[in-house]
Amino acid sequence: MANKRMNVLVYSGNGSTSESVRHCLYTLRRLLSPNYAVIPVTGDIILKEPWSATCALLVFPGGADLGYCRTFNGEGNRRIIQYVNRGGNYLGFCAGGYYGSARCEFEVDDKKMAVVGDRELAFFPGICRGLAFPGFVYHSEAGARAVELEINKAAFPGVKPDMPGKFRSYYNGGGVFVDAKKYGSRGVEILAAFTEELNVNPGEGAAAVVYRKVGEGSAILTGPHPEFAPTNLNKSNGLPSYASVIDAIAASDSTRVQFLKSCLTKFGLKANEEEKAVPSLSRLHLTAHQASDVSELMSSLHEIITLIDGDEYVKGENDMFHFEKPSAWSMNTIPKAVAAVLPKAVTGGANLEGSDSPEKLETRQNENEQREHDSSDNTIDFDKVIKKVVVHENGLPSSRETPSFNHHSYYANLAHYHSKCGTEDPLFGTRLLYGEVVTSTNTLLEKNPTLLRHLFPGFTATATTQIAGRGRGSNVWVAPPGALLFSTVLHHPILLMQSAPVIFIQYLAAIAIVRGIRSYAPGYENIPVKLKWPNDVYALNPTASSASSTGGGSGKDSIMSTREDFVKIGGILVNSSYSGSDYTLVSGIGLNVANAAPTTSLNVLAAKAGLKAFQMERLLASILAAFECIYRRFCAKGWDRDIEAEYYDNWLHTNQCVTLEAEGGVRARIKGITRDWGLLLAEELGWEDRPTGKIWQLQSDSNSFDFFKGLLKRKI
Repeated sequence: MANKRMNVLVYSGNGSTSESVRHCLYTLRRLLSPNYAVIPVTGDIILKEPWSATCALLVFPGGADLGYCRTFNGEGNRRIIQYVNRGGNYLGFCAGGYYGSARCEFEVDDKKMAVVGDRELAFFPGICRGLAFPGFVYHSEAGARAVELEINKAAFPGVKPDMPGKFRSYYNGGGVFVDAKKYGSRGVEILAAFTEELNVNPGEGAAAVVYRKVGEGSAILTGPHPEFAPTNLNKSNGLPSYASVIDAIAASDSTRVQFLKSCLTKFGLKANEEEKAVPSLSRLHLTAHQASDVSELMSSLHEIITLIDGDEYVKGENDMFHFEKPSAWSMNTIPKAVAAVLPKAVTGGANLEGSDSPEKLETRQNENEQREHDSSDNTIDFDKVIKKVVVHENGLPSSRETPSFNHHSYYANLAHYHSKCGTEDPLFGTRLLYGEVVTSTNTLLEKNPTLLRHLFPGFTATATTQIAGRGRGSNVWVAPPGALLFSTVLHHPILLMQSAPVIFIQYLAAIAIVRGIRSYAPGYENIPVKLKWPNDVYALNPTASSASSTGGGSGKDSIMSTREDFVKIGGILVNSSYSGSDYTLVSGIGLNVANAAPTTSLNVLAAKAGLKAFQMERLLASILAAFECIYRRFCAKGWDRDIEAEYYDNWLHTNQCVTLEAEGGVRARIKGITRDWGLLLAEELGWEDRPTGKIWQLQSDSNSFDFFKGLLKRKI
């Protein structure tokens, strides 16, 4: 079965510093994307949500470990220890290294600075003692230096022979792992050692970075900051000597990267051969099946458009949009990652009136574009980047303008599938906003209600790549190149809430995905995809070889397999807001189509069945047409027996037995979902799994269903 652990969680709560979190996200994303989603998480998530089953690596960055203790001592640390013992990985940088040791001894002789005490995690069974080098000052670069580290190549069996044995790393306040060599019998390995004289007694080993196998998992703790990339450090932030520190780190930067990659590989993670930068944001293209519909849409936006020197802007609550005509920009100019950042508008201040002059705005744009070349991709606040929208009122973009998406093919297929469904005057997908690289299609729509209220039903945003995809709860959907990503707007009348409750929209979207895949073309009806409650799409792992039945479905797939043979290939996120006489919903969908990582993809399944690869434009059109067809039926007839039967034919849970953790470990059998409010029905089981007569109704927004373990957990 493919590995379900796809999240790398970086703690960003009490005790951490924003600078250390930023460096962790920057470096880990470049080394681990697209195989893993590297995301910041708060203490509440670690304490209360079921994160461990999908977490490949838990990272505690630099900061102050007393803040970590206050947040996690007791239950939190118990959960972290249990996670590691059951096969998880812990990575602690600097403060995270102190915190992950059995004892912290920081500036013992300084009454003002001293932090001394035992620690509960104890992944390193000894003392982490600091300061390894003097001069540390909180919230300052005064104690920063480039320390030399000697790599223990013997600890990395797969390391390249030509990898240098030493490199320099950023250091500011970290410790040394005392007598690390003496703990070899307890599974401790020294991965790198300090070469210079230390400020404290290191015992035997002068260990700067240590590794230890812990149960089924493992931990790596560091004193220095090898995750700090020199390109992400600002020479103007510190004393004059700080510039030389950055230069020294930069001189051996390739070795630093190789060392970090070797550490991640030692965890069992799949690291990139080379660092991969997060791509730059691209222009968005607004089109429609009928060109006149674009003009109609722009007219509907008229009341929220502000003119500045003839240019049209819409200020949303989260994003700023600049609408351009196709002739307003040249294909000979490479689009920049960072557009002009309008003052006040991006800080929640005054309206655009009274902003800087166009000349100043142009100056700001030039400055920001230059900053793009001088800074890292992940230090930019992408929400503050103006989103440039090219308005195509007189035709569709050429392949030169959108090389990764063929608009002509998309609209031709959309008309075909709508006709095949018999939909009169279709709306879904007939107006499209496409970007090659966007933050998140859901964010662009749902987080900007001022814009959203003026969009027509069925308006869809899609992208080739999104760099800040959103998932349910704390999850982030991994969206590597090759994923189909789109969000569709629905305006659901409140008058239908009794007969067609809005909660069912996520289930309709799930059915539409299955329909869209199986009606793509003859032969594709047997693609083995299934639905996991409440909003995930799973597919049969191509390497599965089980011979027992799933226990659910109609048998149309000809699949003989267990639930454990299925892996996630897609997710659905529906956000709703109430305004006037209807609910405005944004239904976001992400689906692995051409990317085998991090699980599997539709194209892998198609190839195994001897079918041609899916075309993104055609599949998007097929799903949208299916979505509108089933949504219209739902509005007319509600969650009727035909829709219900189709949903059950395609889900993974019929008669599955689960444990309700939030109800004291009660055992229950899944019976379906309620036809009024879409709640999960679970029948309580007693002795010998006999029904007790008690029925549980469970909400999707407060429970997490791990069907691999047969657990239904309550989210707090």
